[in-house]
Amino acid sequence: MKCHEQGITRLLLTSIPYFKEVIVASFRCEHCGNTNNEIQSAGDIRPEGAIYTARILDREDLNRQLVRSSSCVIVIPEFELTLPGNRGQLTTVEGLIRDVTADLSGDQPLRRIQDEPTYTKIQVLIDSLTAILGDDPEVEDVTNPPVSAAEKHEIPMPPFTIKLDDPTGNSFIEFIGSMADPKWNMRTYKRTRQQNMDLGFAVAEEPEAPEIEVAPSGPIGDGEDANAEVFRFPGTCSSCASPLDTLMKKVVIPYFKDILIMSTNCDKCGYRDNEVKSGSAISELGKRITLKVEDREDLSRDILKSETCGLSIPEIDLVLQPGTLGGRFTTLEGILEQVFEELSEKVFVGDSAQVGTKERKTFEDFLKSLKEVKNADRQFTLIVDDPLANSYVQNLYAPDPDPAMTIETYERTWQQNEELGLNDMVVEGYGEESPDEAPVAT
Repeated sequence: MKCHEQGITRLLLTSIPYFKEVIVASFRCEHCGNTNNEIQSAGDIRPEGAIYTARILDREDLNRQLVRSSSCVIVIPEFELTLPGNRGQLTTVEGLIRDVTADLSGDQPLRRIQDEPTYTKIQVLIDSLTAILGDDPEVEDVTNPPVSAAEKHEIPMPPFTIKLDDPTGNSFIEFIGSMADPKWNMRTYKRTRQQNMDLGFAVAEEPEAPEIEVAPSGPIGDGEDANAEVFRFPGTCSSCASPLDTLMKKVVIPYFKDILIMSTNCDKCGYRDNEVKSGSAISELGKRITLKVEDREDLSRDILKSETCGLSIPEIDLVLQPGTLGGRFTTLEGILEQVFEELSEKVFVGDSAQVGTKERKTFEDFLKSLKEVKNADRQFTLIVDDPLANSYVQNLYAPDPDPAMTIETYERTWQQNEELGLNDMVVEGYGEESPDEAPVAT
């Protein structure tokens, strides 16, 4: 765009540790030397915004890597400096300060003639930023400082705070060592409706949703299943606050029982959520299913995991307590993939980031074993234990017994009934007084 000759743009897909995948675009023109670098997110839209705060106390902190999306607002409160959203950028704190200094200095000669008060205020800011960089303000070429790097490191630097506020959550500033860095902090927040509209995730005016009656998914004639109807419940998206419908349908799993599948899908921001509930009475016995997984064909088995179900794989010491991941109706491969993603992304967040090298190595070995399991590179045993018997693993030989699967029923313990709230549940004669509660005549 400077000399109108042909330049070259290079694209690099890379992953920033503890952040996400990004696309770095680098342009260079061999004719005039013009260069330009931009960065774009390569991941999904995050459900929350994020504010990153870093205290820059010495010159080593100037080397912190900084990712800035086009919607990110940068604030340096000590200098009352606010940088509005601009193009995406991958740089360091020092690089950002140099860019700001160069941008402000470019029009200073003209401001000095046209608006001297504004020139004076901006010059004070430029001098403060130059003191951070350790450059000689008398030298116009700030890219060639008259002091060496070792000498510059000894020059005192005024401390300051830098804040990155990004409603998309796609910006980042590097921490040193771990997320327990005392000079680094991250806070997430729910986007407001105005922010969602600014980002294009919601429209300014939503038409009133017409009343939708319960309608069958297809024509129901005599003798057809009346459970084919799909129920719609109007609601609001938890991510972008746009109106949406939650769909609920009763599904009959062959050789098992009825379940209720609830699905939420937002057309505005892409938020999705699925939940599975039992549609039958409470079982008198618990159920434990043991499956020997030998090849990739077993990974395609359907699996229904209820909220009360525990899941374990003894070969890799994997144990999921009841309630983990909620209710899911997917394949065995799908649920193992979800477990892998949840553990690999969230295990070293916050206080858990302070674990030592030995613990980290142990967990990395565990993730490697889990990856082998989810790819069926090794045989393993899957144990699904549900005290309410609301979970299911597909029998490939139904209605005959599956040679690779063992199903056991057992009586729940008093503690299990207590945790499920069954000990205090009364389904018959609940309006009558019990003998223990009958009044005593005196």
